[in-house]
Amino acid sequence: MADFNIETLNELLVQCIDKQPKAQKKLFDILSPRMFAICLRYSQNEDEAKDLLQEGFIKIFNNLEQFSNKGSLEGWIKRIFINTCIEFHRKNQKHRFLDNIENVTEISIDSQTLSLLKKADLMKLVQKLPKGYRTVFNLFVVDGYGHSEIAEMLNVSENTSKTQLFRARQILQEIILKQDLK
Repeated sequence: MADFNIETLNELLVQCIDKQPKAQKKLFDILSPRMFAICLRYSQNEDEAKDLLQEGFIKIFNNLEQFSNKGSLEGWIKRIFINTCIEFHRKNQKHRFLDNIENVTEISIDSQTLSLLKKADLMKLVQKLPKGYRTVFNLFVVDGYGHSEIAEMLNVSENTSKTQLFRARQILQEIILKQDLK
């Protein structure tokens, strides 16, 4: 949103709060690529990500008047999208991964193999993770939340969050090693 000055952004916000379709479309066009990337990180596939994108924007447009101008609009919107993805995850979670971290063994990958991976390739690999592992991985690694925050968001213990992150990394390492051997 760097291409907007404050007056233009404030005017766009007022128009969106007034439910003006052109303003809503403009805000959607500006933010949807970045918000879709968030949805894609937390979803199994593009169709699910598109549903989350739509659901997130509905929440944004229905609650835009609650934005208090404390912090950035994009940060506020990003938080809503992450929460939308987490809510979806909670509603559709069939089982939780409760592995004990003491029973897990470490796998290492050399830095040369990691440097060959592009960001897009890594994100495709992350999408292959089971939903619980993928969610914790994204929250911790990509979005920067701590284990206590993740535990609260997902209604799990901190140890479960740590275990799921460890398992996610382990699975990613195994996938990378298998690809490197082929």
